[in-house]
Amino acid sequence: MMINMKKVNYAAIDIGSNAVRLLIKCVNEENAPELMSKVQLIRIPLRLGEDAFTAGIISAEKEKKLIRLMKAYKQLMKIYDVVDYRACATSAMRDARNGKAIVRQIAKKTGIRVDIIDGQEEAHIVYDNHIEQLFASGQNYLYVDVGGGSTEINLISNGELKNSRSYNIGTVRMLSGMVKEEEKEALRTDLIGIATEYAPVSIIGSGGNINKLFRLADKKDKKASLLPVESLREIYLALQVLPAEQRIKQYKLKPDRADVIVPAAEIFLEVATYVKATGIIVPTIGLSDGIIDSLYTQNMNVPPVSHNSTSLS
Repeated sequence: MMINMKKVNYAAIDIGSNAVRLLIKCVNEENAPELMSKVQLIRIPLRLGEDAFTAGIISAEKEKKLIRLMKAYKQLMKIYDVVDYRACATSAMRDARNGKAIVRQIAKKTGIRVDIIDGQEEAHIVYDNHIEQLFASGQNYLYVDVGGGSTEINLISNGELKNSRSYNIGTVRMLSGMVKEEEKEALRTDLIGIATEYAPVSIIGSGGNINKLFRLADKKDKKASLLPVESLREIYLALQVLPAEQRIKQYKLKPDRADVIVPAAEIFLEVATYVKATGIIVPTIGLSDGIIDSLYTQNMNVPPVSHNSTSLS
């Protein structure tokens, strides 16, 4: 693939509990239908959450791999002439006792500054990702982003963000058996409260798992990006009874997707049940897109170096 050096490129690094992503987007011409286009997306499943949620610390081996990956991502950003970037770490690095020490090592050995963001900021970054375009006025929406370590929920009513909440309920955390009962209860209580006050509620789903579930489901409205809850339940039941190896073979799933996809479906089904939603809107947007949108907004009227950036030289 030929790399267009004339384009203005922005990048986001998302250090998640399951995978570490690098997303690079370019700014399109003024008359283009979309503001930005994806140039490159790389996703490496380091599974930092496996260590963080069970041992409370990220192992030396995974730290070494993460630093190597950051070096590789830095070189790729140079190759693509990235003008600005931000690197964010979420639930696993928040939970790990050595998270801040690892961030310091990344800065020392690669020059990349990583921000460990809390669940509230994570929820806001995802919401701010121009998703207001999806909302019809006068309606209520629940924007649900399911990650490896946490689930972020944003309530939008009549085009306004009413609240953002983060719960330590995620796919890797569930597989590790490290979700606390009080966290589940808090989510249920909040969802019941939302359903009581804001019904009817439409769900907008975010994250790699819901995108894959949408593609696997039999009955869906591709044009409207709508996944009926019953279709989600059907594919969940079909996947749940199979061992991970069989899911890989039968549904052509990557190994690191084959196990987490089931708890992800469970979380979305639970949310849908409590807010009495019949469908989930599935746009292909996430934290990385939100980071890049924020960078673009910051840089619109200033030279392309933000306070979150570090020189790539």
